[in-house]
Amino acid sequence: MRRAVLIDIVRSPFGKGKSGGILSGLHPVDLYAQILKGLVNRVGIDPSLIEDVITGCVLQVGEQAGNIGRQSVLAAGLPESVPAVTLDRKCGSAQQAIDFAAQGVIAGAYDVVVGGGVEMMSLIPMKSNRMGRDADGKELKKRYPAGLVRQGIAAELIAARWDISREAMDRFALQSHHRASAAEDSGVTASAIIPVSVPHEDGTIVVSADEGIRRDSSMEALSALKPAFFDEAMEQRFPEINWSVTAGSSSQVTDGAAAALIMEQGLAHRLGLRPRMAFSHFATVGYDPILMLTGVIPATEKLLARAGLLIGEVDLFEVNEAFASIPLAWQKHFGVPSERLNIFGGAIAIGHPVGASGGRLLANLIAGLEADRGRYGVLTMCESGGMANATLIERL
Repeated sequence: MRRAVLIDIVRSPFGKGKSGGILSGLHPVDLYAQILKGLVNRVGIDPSLIEDVITGCVLQVGEQAGNIGRQSVLAAGLPESVPAVTLDRKCGSAQQAIDFAAQGVIAGAYDVVVGGGVEMMSLIPMKSNRMGRDADGKELKKRYPAGLVRQGIAAELIAARWDISREAMDRFALQSHHRASAAEDSGVTASAIIPVSVPHEDGTIVVSADEGIRRDSSMEALSALKPAFFDEAMEQRFPEINWSVTAGSSSQVTDGAAAALIMEQGLAHRLGLRPRMAFSHFATVGYDPILMLTGVIPATEKLLARAGLLIGEVDLFEVNEAFASIPLAWQKHFGVPSERLNIFGGAIAIGHPVGASGGRLLANLIAGLEADRGRYGVLTMCESGGMANATLIERL
């Protein structure tokens, strides 16, 4: 049986997704190209062996419109023989790109493939790809006559229905910053970062660290923030909402890119490369598009059932911190202790470039397994529209 193994995974530093953010002077093609080139150089592989580059990118408009995977392959100086495809599974885009890459190896479609993602949210704001037009159509509106909701409303509904307090969410957010800063200081997460050259008015600067981590965050500062998604119409529609989700307990709008080199295990050995982990099982689910963000629960259940594992047999978990209520609801459902969940912080502290986040979560998961000598890790990501991905990896 063919086995898909990960040789290496790298990412850019993550910058604030706004004008003046540390990466905002870069074109997204140039950002992703630096990460692809850095991955190839770090591994030392002949780039002509790469049979495809599968890339996640959510907002495929403007500077991100031209099959950014292929544009970045060429910008990186990789051989013209290397093809690429770009996909959109919302927040799970990079995870899906990596999963498709691994599944292609297992199926025999590839021997060597790159999966990754990129998003420049400072340049291409959320929903800009809709161009002010109706993205739903008549039949979808007919099925949901009250209308779909924003993700912030879904996060509030999760907090209400899982009885998650404002204090619990603020404490989780503070923990995310503390864990991310400790991991950065120890170098455990920095090992995946490729320094990025960014044009600047005073010349090129090199960025090597994440911008969003707030080392001075405190419960006092977080508790002073106002609810971020209050809406009078939604208050009437969902009276159970307590309006407790703030900017502090939400993921940051972010620029970033990530890429993973995936290979058939036998070929990796023949090339003298050491696999870091193997891809074991995969799951995707659709879920209630109003509640939207709790698909991580059935996705995890489906994944573990497919693998024949119990929750207690998994050493570490990465559950994307789109909002604090999501991993807290997931944790409440499964009873997983805090020391096995997002141990190096998450998107609340580090940021969430929607097309690339799956790569960052996978890099953290692998780093945690290697540090703790764990065997199994699970990565799961909620997605807009009521979907989720889950991936089981095994350290080698």
